[in-house]
Amino acid sequence: MGRAFQNRKESMAKTADAKTKVYSKYGREIYVCAKSGGTDPSGNLSLRALIERAKKDQVPSHVIEKALDKASGAGGEDFSPARYEGFGPGNCMVIVECLTDNPNRTFGDVRGVFTKTKSKIGTPGSVSHMFDHSAIFAFKGEDEDAVLEALMEADVDVTDIENENGQLTVFAPHTEYAKARQALLDAFAELDFETDDIQFVPQTATPVEGEDVAQLEKFLGMLNDLDDVQNIYHNAEFAETD
Repeated sequence: MGRAFQNRKESMAKTADAKTKVYSKYGREIYVCAKSGGTDPSGNLSLRALIERAKKDQVPSHVIEKALDKASGAGGEDFSPARYEGFGPGNCMVIVECLTDNPNRTFGDVRGVFTKTKSKIGTPGSVSHMFDHSAIFAFKGEDEDAVLEALMEADVDVTDIENENGQLTVFAPHTEYAKARQALLDAFAELDFETDDIQFVPQTATPVEGEDVAQLEKFLGMLNDLDDVQNIYHNAEFAETD
């Protein structure tokens, strides 16, 4: 699998402006998760994990509570997921995940970013087959055999376990996320996840260099500025400079 997931999922800089956007993205995701699976974190394991992740990213409690209040009511927004795929600068493969209350607007906004950066938006499935849709858990540890045993006892379909520099990283199919997470927590008391997420992990890397580097940074920045965009995944590998 490699550690591609660590630097190829785009996250925002920690500026005040960016923090506000991060809070908004978490609020929207919590709302959708609670609306579909229930507002009680003890019965909605995906929601519980999402709230814990939001707190780690220093999302204020009032943002979380507001999203849960909205989800428990009859009204409020009606967000739905949307995913767009294509080829960015340097011909790297890109997946853009959104939550939107207006799919036509969102598609137009995302397509506009591709067009303005001389990139090409594709059809569904055009690049996602070159990514693994994986549940990923990273935490401090050395005993990968014990981790594998605990997951197998819980009947979790494990894809891979990496052991590097005192950190274990577990990969499993995205459908196994809740079961794998609970199995790890049950087996290892007070486990502190450094990564606890579902991501698209690229199977291959596309080197990006020269003028394409700046164009790719512009492309990713423009996508991140769109309110409806939740996550961006790519397989670009920036060429090292001397």
